[in-house]
This record gives sequence, structure tokens and C-alpha cells, in this order.
Amino acid sequence: MKVDASGGLLATGGADRAVFVWDVERGYCTHAFRGHAGVVTAVVFNIDRKRLLLFSGGDDATIRVWDLVKKKCVVVLEKHFSTITSLVVSTSSDCLLSAGRDKVVNVWNMQDFSLQTTVPVYEPIEAVCIVPDGSELLQVCNKKKLEEAKVSGAVPVWFLTVGERGIIRIWLAEGATCVYEQVSSDPVVVTEKEEEKRGFVGAALLPSAEGVMCITSDQRLLFYHVIKSDAGDCSLGVMKRLIGNNDEVTDLKFVSGEANLLAVATNLEQIRIYDLRTATCRQELFGHKDIVLCLDSCIYSSSITLLASGGKDHSVRLWNVGTGHCVAIAEGHMAAVGALAFSKKTKKFLVSGSSDHTIKVWSATGFEDRASKDWPVLLSSLATVAAHDKDINSIAIAPNDSLVCTGSQDRTARIWRLPELVLGVTLRGHKKGIWSVQFSPVDQCVLTASGDKTVRIWALSDGSCLKTFEGHTSSVLKASFLSRGMQVISAGADGLLKLWTIKANECINTFDRHEDKIWALDVRATDEMLATGGSDSVINLWMDSTQEDEEEALRKEEEETLKDQDLSNALANTDYATALQLAFELKRPFKLLNVFFELFRSKQMGMQVHNVLKKLDKEHLRLLLSYVREWNTKPKFCHAAQRVLAELFYAFPPKELLEVSGLRELIEGILPYTERHFNRLDRLHRSTFLLDYTLASMSVLNPLETHNPSIRQSNTNEEDTFSTLNQLTATDTSNLKQLTSTSEEFGQAKLGSSNRIGEGEAIFESEIISVTDYPESETLPRRKKKKQRKLSISETNENLPARKKHKQRGG
Repeated sequence: MKVDASGGLLATGGADRAVFVWDVERGYCTHAFRGHAGVVTAVVFNIDRKRLLLFSGGDDATIRVWDLVKKKCVVVLEKHFSTITSLVVSTSSDCLLSAGRDKVVNVWNMQDFSLQTTVPVYEPIEAVCIVPDGSELLQVCNKKKLEEAKVSGAVPVWFLTVGERGIIRIWLAEGATCVYEQVSSDPVVVTEKEEEKRGFVGAALLPSAEGVMCITSDQRLLFYHVIKSDAGDCSLGVMKRLIGNNDEVTDLKFVSGEANLLAVATNLEQIRIYDLRTATCRQELFGHKDIVLCLDSCIYSSSITLLASGGKDHSVRLWNVGTGHCVAIAEGHMAAVGALAFSKKTKKFLVSGSSDHTIKVWSATGFEDRASKDWPVLLSSLATVAAHDKDINSIAIAPNDSLVCTGSQDRTARIWRLPELVLGVTLRGHKKGIWSVQFSPVDQCVLTASGDKTVRIWALSDGSCLKTFEGHTSSVLKASFLSRGMQVISAGADGLLKLWTIKANECINTFDRHEDKIWALDVRATDEMLATGGSDSVINLWMDSTQEDEEEALRKEEEETLKDQDLSNALANTDYATALQLAFELKRPFKLLNVFFELFRSKQMGMQVHNVLKKLDKEHLRLLLSYVREWNTKPKFCHAAQRVLAELFYAFPPKELLEVSGLRELIEGILPYTERHFNRLDRLHRSTFLLDYTLASMSVLNPLETHNPSIRQSNTNEEDTFSTLNQLTATDTSNLKQLTSTSEEFGQAKLGSSNRIGEGEAIFESEIISVTDYPESETLPRRKKKKQRKLSISETNENLPARKKHKQRGG
């Protein structure tokens, strides 16, 4: 794939044996060329705008020249004998350079497409770059050759090649002369299998040709620049590394004494050292012939920081981190070395464990004077013991260098006394293999993590289990002490990182940032920063944020207290807009509900609610609707919720409400409860008909007020009559006759009132008793007799038979 100089055209070639040219701006295909007999592997545009040409090469070992104006193949160039891997056009000398896996570079004349020269490079070439005359890269070339090229007078053609050897070479086309070659290869890994050798697969010049970027087969980008030595010599050196894929992380360690360096071992033979400040690969250590499985680091002396590594090549290597050289090798294991540890106190020995079921103690002395040399020293074994029945997965050394603990797949952990490797205590209790062991920094105990999903703490004195932590859903692969032995951090195959408190024996936090097994875990001694890596090829860094979280929580609490006070002041000042805004910021729905209650009680409530709601943005509208949905579920607040909802529909048109995110879900949550509330109100309204019916049925005794003025006047007179009866005495007979005639009029009024009951209501006939047909003591309505009896204190005995007669008739 290539883009032309203008940026408007894109050329692509693929396995369909065709070359397509695309209009980048409009996005359609302008040309389709077919003619190659195999996969198209390289394309390039002619830089000269006067001749619109396109060059393509394929695995059929041919180069085809396409005319974009005539839309046809102009010429076919056949001088290669293998796949064409790179094509490049030189503007200064008007020539085309082609390279392939046939170990030659051909230079073609652009005028007649004849072959000018062939440069044998003696390696399969993956990329060719034209080096412009005057570039900084030419400073590394042979000065004598440069002077000869200048004297010749012809325009020299300088080009750079990279291939499977993994070295950069600069050539002069005239004479097919190599003017610079790297001494050593950065990407090539020395392996026992020839087919596993890897080199460069691509290269490109940096802007202004100040350097070159090379691409490796394992997705690394190496940036080379000219480096000048103290003697004045120039060479190409790696200034920056970008790692495209770490593969599966098998182990990692913080480099002792270097707070910002992290050593990482992956499913590769090399070890990568990352600078945490820039997140770039600072250094790569080459030497192992197979995958590296374990790492450890220590400060050997004031000037030397050592890194130890063990791998599947059955060896242990010591590296000087400062120089990047391997200073010592320990060989003797018969299988892969899966665990190792430096001494914590003296730094003079290290212990390694292998899949051959043995552990070895190695002397880490005798290479101080050779730390800067290129050749490593062979370490001697001080002690060897068959420690377990299965593979040894982890090794830890006590802080005082007196004990070493080993964990194995045989489900046991064993404590050994150093330096003789005498067995002390065997820790039994795990149901599956043990993946990690570590001594406590403050107590006489050891921590183990197992495939049975548990983490345990054991006493060193008698080997008893003191604590068991359960919570992982899969094997626990790593565990370590934190906070001076007060907490434990564990990592499992479930991709979870769990933090435990030893005193409470419980998990206080779980972190989920990995998508696969967490194989590697390390704690930085200075500030307890955590680094984790696993099968997902991701490395995560963790910081203890307890103090920051507490300060943030305190600050938020203070802010909320101030906002609460401002909210109270706004309500007191009837500043409902400010109160509403503060309630939203506090995210307290019931505070907001109180604001609406105050708003509904205020004068000119309608306009104030409308004005306040109009000031809400879409996010606040969504939040308010979610609160309304919550209020609507409670009968106590449903009236306020419905009122707010009605005001919302009045204040905003439907088009604006539809722009609120999640409106459908919110409305779906409001509708069911709204229907329930309306059904309840409907049932209550129907129940009031019984009250109307009852009152209408009792209209004989207590007539309803109507709009008829005469009836209203009659009712008023009746009330006056009953108030007058409260002042009546037994001797006022003349006044009693007058009141009797008035009561007769009231009876007629009651009959008229009962006849006015609406349709659908039952009408009960009431007998109107005339007060003139009975004795004076029985002329009052029946419902008022109780009052009459209380007032008729001075009645004579001769009235008693008449009262009994009235009771009989009334019965």
C-alpha cells in the first residue's frame, strides 16, 4: 500500500493478483490493473508528476509499470528470481530500485527502463530506502568512499537495506559498494533452531532523513540515530523502542535501586526493561536461547545493580542493568528454571528451583572486576537438594538469609535452613499445587498461594495454618504482603486482584483490570507501587490511593455541607432556581422534592415552576425524570411527582423531551405506577357516591342546601327555630304555638328538597308530621326530641299520657 506525493491517490495490491488505485477524497476506485501471476507484494508511485506511472512487484518475480493515463501496462521488468519485497524511486538520479529475497538490489533507468546495475547484498532483503545526499545518516559511512563519490562528479545513489540478518547497511550503487554495516544485530535472537531466527521486516526514513525506523517481526519499532563516540567515530544506535506486543507476561520485577525501571519477561528469549516515566522500552537483554520464566533483582554494590533471570534453556543468567551485559551464567539444572531469588541481606548468593525437582544455591561472587566485560562468568553451585516430588514454582528467602521456602506442584511448601539446605518444616494443607510463597517482613510466618483458590498464612515454628483467605474463583497464582505485613494482595487466574486485611481475615477490595490470568505480581519497596502482568499481554501499575481517597472524601463532605447551607438559605430567600440547581448538584432526590413542595406552596406558583424548569439542561432533565420515576413509586409522593411531570410537559415541547437520553426507559418506569395511582383515585371517587347517597337519603332529617332562595331561607329559619328552642321554657305556651306553625313550613320545604334529588339516586318518601295534630309537647321533629326533653323540665304530669301516645304512633 502506497500513497502518492499529493496524497490524493492510494495504491493497493493483494492476494487477488490485482492492483487498485483509489481516490482518497471521494472514496472510489479509479484504476484496476491485472497481470501479475501471483500475490502483489510491493507498489510505489512515480514521484514525477509529468509521468503518472505506478510500479508494482509480486511473488512472480516481475515488476510491472502501469501508465495511469492510458490505464495499461507499459513494460514488464524481469531480472529478479524471487519475490519482490521493496520498490523505491530516486528523484535525484531518475532511477528505480527494486529488492527481493534473491539477495540482490537492481537499479533501473526510468527513461528506457533498462537495468543499470545489480548490487549483490548477500541476504534476503525486506526493505530498501533511498538516502538523500547530505543526510546525517551518511556521517557513519566510510569517509574515503564519500570523498570518492564526490570526486566522480556523477550524482551518487545512496541506499539503505535491512533484511533477515537484522543489521542496517548503507550502499553506494556505483560500484556496488557497502559503505557502512552495523557490527551487531538488535532484533535477531540467537536460537538453536535456524527457522526461528528473526530480523527486520520493514524500514522507513524519519523526517529530514535524520534517522531510520526499523520494524521487527515481533512488532517492535526501533528508532536509530547517529551516535558520536568520544573518539569522534559515528555509528547508528537505538534511541527509542516501541513495543507493539508483549505477548504473554510470565514475570516482572522492579529493578532495585532504580525506582522507574521495570524488568519484564514474556514468551520471548529477551528481557525488556521499561522506563515507567515515559512508558517506553529502555533496554533489551539478549542471551537466553528459550523463553524466560522468572526474574529477580538486587543492588549488588554501589555501582552495580544485578538482574537474575531463569528460563526454559535450563540456565540462570546475571545481568548488569547499567551496561546491559550478561556478567554470569549458572548452568546445572536438567530442566526449565521456574523460580529463583537473591539473598536479602548479604547479596552474595542466589537460590534457583527447577522442573527437575531440585533447588540449587549459587555463589554470586567473582565477577565484580568483569562486570563491564562482554563475556560472562560461570557460577559455582554451593548446595543442591532434591526438594519436591514435582515442579518447583516459587522460591522465597527470609529477610535474615537464614531460611528459604519453596512451593511446588506436589501441594506442599517446605522450609529449608541455609546454606546447607537442611529441611526444617513441611507445610501441608493445600489441595492443589502451590504457585507462590513469601516470607512476612515482620512476623515469623510465610504466605502461600495455591491452585485450590485459597491463600494461607503458616507459622514457621510448627507449620500450622494461621489464616485462610477464600474468595478467588480460580487458582491464585501470586500473593504478597503489603503495609508492613498487615495486608495481603493476591492475583489469580480469574484476572482479579484482591486486597485482604490479615486482622479481619476479609477481602476489602477487588480490582478487575485484566482479561486473563495474572502470572506476574511485584511490589516496589519504596512506596508499595504494584505491577501486574498476565496472559492478556497487559502490564498494569497500581498506586496506594488510600490517603488521597480520604482527603477527597473529606473535601467532598465539606463541599456538600456548604451546599446544604446554601440550599437552606436559598429556600429561606425563596430563590427556588438556585435551590433547584444546588439540589441537582448534591444529587439528593428528597432535597429536590422538598424544593418542589416549597415551590408549590408559594404564591404565583405556576409561573415560578415554569420559569425554574425552563432553565434545566438535558442532563438535569434526565436526572429529574429519574427522580420523578422514584417518587412516583411511593403513594406519599406521587401527587408531587405527577405535578412535576405535568409542569415538565407544559414547559417543554415533545421534540425537546425526545432529545433527553434514556427517555424511553424513564417513561416506561413512570407509566405503570401512574396507571395504578389513577385507578386508586377512580375507586376513591366512586366510593364517594355512597356518601352522596347516604346524605340524600337523610335529606328528610337534614335537608341539603339548594340554589332555590326560598329553600335556603327555609333552612335558615329552621336553624333559627332550633336556636330559639334552646331558650324555650315550659310556661311559654303562646310562643310555642307560633313556633309550631313555623315548623310546618319547614316540613314542606324538606319535601321539596327530597324531590330535587338527581336521577339515579333513590328517593325515599317521608311522612311530614303536622305539629297541629298532636299535643304541644309532640309538635317537634323526631330528631330534635332529645333536645326538647332536656328543655321540658317543667312539664306537668298531665302531659305524660300524650307523650306515650306519640311514642306508640311513632313506633
